[in-house]
Amino acid sequence: MQPTAHRATVRFAGTEVTFETGRIARQAHGAVLARCGDNVVLATVTAAAAPKPGQDFFPLTVEYREKFSAAGRIPGSYGRREGRISDHEVLVSRLIDRTVRSLFPEEFKNEVQIQAQVFSAEPSSDLESLAILAACAALHVSAVPAKGPAGGLRIQRVHDQWLAFAGKSQREAADLEFSVGVGPDGLVMLEGEAKEVSEADAIDAIATATEWLRRCHKAFDELRAAAGQPKWPVPPAPALPALPDATLAALRAALQTPQKAERRAGIAAAEAAWLAAVPPEAQPACKQAYGLAVWSETRELALAQGKRLDGRATTQIRPIWSEVGLLPRAHGSALFTRGETQAIVSCTLGSPDDALRIDGIGSDGETDRFLLHYNFPPYSVGEIRPLRGPGRREIGHGSLARRGLRCALPAASAFPYTIRVESEITESNGSSSMATVCGGTMAMLHAGVPLLRPVAGIAMGLISDGSRHAVLSDILGDEDHLGDMDFKVVGTAVGITAIQLDNKLGGLPDTVLAQAFEQARAGRAHILAEMAKTIAEPAAPSRFVPQALSIAIMPDAVGALIGARGANIKAITEASGARISVSDHGEVLIYATDQTSAARARTLVQRSAGVLKVGRCYRGTVTGVKDFGAFVKINAVNEGLVPVEELDKNPVRHAGDVAREGDEMIVVVLGADDRGRLRLSRRQALGVDEAQIEF
Repeated sequence: MQPTAHRATVRFAGTEVTFETGRIARQAHGAVLARCGDNVVLATVTAAAAPKPGQDFFPLTVEYREKFSAAGRIPGSYGRREGRISDHEVLVSRLIDRTVRSLFPEEFKNEVQIQAQVFSAEPSSDLESLAILAACAALHVSAVPAKGPAGGLRIQRVHDQWLAFAGKSQREAADLEFSVGVGPDGLVMLEGEAKEVSEADAIDAIATATEWLRRCHKAFDELRAAAGQPKWPVPPAPALPALPDATLAALRAALQTPQKAERRAGIAAAEAAWLAAVPPEAQPACKQAYGLAVWSETRELALAQGKRLDGRATTQIRPIWSEVGLLPRAHGSALFTRGETQAIVSCTLGSPDDALRIDGIGSDGETDRFLLHYNFPPYSVGEIRPLRGPGRREIGHGSLARRGLRCALPAASAFPYTIRVESEITESNGSSSMATVCGGTMAMLHAGVPLLRPVAGIAMGLISDGSRHAVLSDILGDEDHLGDMDFKVVGTAVGITAIQLDNKLGGLPDTVLAQAFEQARAGRAHILAEMAKTIAEPAAPSRFVPQALSIAIMPDAVGALIGARGANIKAITEASGARISVSDHGEVLIYATDQTSAARARTLVQRSAGVLKVGRCYRGTVTGVKDFGAFVKINAVNEGLVPVEELDKNPVRHAGDVAREGDEMIVVVLGADDRGRLRLSRRQALGVDEAQIEF
């Protein structure tokens, strides 16, 4: 007997989305099948019955995966099977995680896993929004005691019109694209990019997305009423001991130590002194009480006194210093330091062949010419851990920085390079992704990249007790951990280019959000001014930067230039030392670090592609001899006739008296006859210097 399916439908921005539960994945603790057009996403929620013994944190895992079969494709991997999670899937997993994480009670420690899988896909559509909504719906109908309902989606503005579930072409035309997550009390997550929009535009996008998501919340409540499971009880908060006066005084003194290492050492020393005086069985509760005291005292310091851990005012930016040219052989490099956060950033310029090939169910052979890689080594925070590949945090931070810088890049037609920016965080105490943005701008300017405008970023924080609010500019790592909001804003002097927000409060008053935007704008202007003291305009490229030379050839000659299996173009690369990129429509780009290599490559390309100029001398081979003249092949593309009267300065009765098949012959291009055939002359080439011969 087929189980009963319960459905709810939402319509907004010209789109209909249907959510279904009760028929599929019934052994999961929560499951919702979401449909939008031909797109189908299944989201499931599973939770452990109890926390592991001694576990003092909440383990939440979110996995978003795309199946190639959803788009009627077979994976291109060796085993023809989906492999490790891609960066794109990691980024969508993070969007879901950040939308729901703040909804779980503090006392709930059971392990939870949320999975969202794409089973059917229109390749150019917005699968990510459907996945976030499906995951939020599955969590709401489950027994897991998360506060709900919640939801998230992408919103775009195209020609002053707000869109949701936009297609690929619409998204490319958008001047703003935000992913917005909204819980029952308001904004919880924000991520996106824009083309230098104003703060008012950003607030308008958030408000519009929030209104649409409220309709989804209503649908999720309908699903829960029809098929939801009773929520598990949440364990009560444990009774904790009060801190002794001496311990509290020592903690308060330590919290006002400006330097991170000394402050943390003082906090740890105050805790150790207290724990040494209590019996072992009481220490777990004392540790928890002490952690709560650190949290509350830090917040009270900002709310009551307007003071921060390092002594700054709420709007004050840490000291900034920077330099460029730190790495002699890099195409461009910068060292950017803000307080105790520091990044060494390099810029490398390559040919179009270095662009990243995008492989996913929605890709159609696209490539990405701008790469940004963010690395966070353990020494940057004084830790020891194994070096592995980039984690989800590194991928997320790199994506934010890349989005913020991308809109300032020159067009490929004006600057035909693949650009790779690599950021190595050498010190970290808050907002290393924003240091990556600033260092990335400076490294690209040092490499000679003609950016539209310099870009900078700043991280904002918030501490609130419901009635009092303190918005913090340029937050420290501890302020991020102990505060209520992490709000990063990237932009130029004109407007916002990227944004990211995580809110632990579950909602933000409009006035507080507006204040955060305004402080971020002022802070960004200050940072841009400090960066301009080091570099403000593109520098002259170093001698290690490959110079780009463009040649146009006939599209019909592309095959001859490339050769069988690329043999000819590889031979040109080896002979000249230059890198060569050729497009299907005949644009040839030559990249070389010296003029000799570039000139040699250009000559070889012209020879292979049949690029000839009237009046110039060329070296060819006789391919046939007739009474009326000799046929000479100059390259794989061009072959012409040397009339008998053009074979020598003296009269020639028979062409065979001067030319034999297989002979090398130097000729001058005369042009073409009335039928378009190439006309050549040996007579005019006699006595020319070797340097005058093109090839």
